Amino acid sequence: MPRVVPDQRSKFENEEFFRKLSRECEIKYTGFRDRPHEERQARFQNACRDGRSEVAFVATGTNLSLQFFPANLHGDQRQVPSRDYVDFERETGKVHLKAPMILNGVCVIWRGWIDLQRLDGMGFLEYDDERAQHEDALAQAAFEEARRRTRDFEDRDRSHREDLETTAGPQPWLKHGQR
Repeated sequence: MPRVVPDQRSKFENEEFFRKLSRECEIKYTGFRDRPHEERQARFQNACRDGRSEVAFVATGTNLSLQFFPANLHGDQRQVPSRDYVDFERETGKVHLKAPMILNGVCVIWRGWIDLQRLDGMGFLEYDDERAQHEDALAQAAFEEARRRTRDFEDRDRSHREDLETTAGPQPWLKHGQR
């Protein structure tokens, strides 16, 4: 089953959902809302250092569970995200974040920053052309493999039926041309 849609760029550029989220807009950290603010601040920073966090686009209410690792990694517990993905040093009091993902069948990168005191900031989605090409190639390969396996199955089935017909001989209970 392919993880991406056939024309990712078109979907990203034309769907209202992606058009809204591709513009920089307000975001908020959504984790541990039932905990005191100071605890939430500490948990947010720890989660970022572990390579994950939950954020929401305020205007649309879209919630995302983000992983701050390159697309080919899946957040192994022993990994620490690089500064390319989690940067506490770029701006004092803020953390800049980057999270590649497949969202609604489209390869995107979520980028944004969050104020470490207020736990809000700005973020947006951008189309990930490099990963989209890679995923398209994987989808095409999977399609070709499925096509090959179907052809192999049909060839074996046809061969089996022909073998049965030659070994079974005439079948008088079937009328000529019927099976």
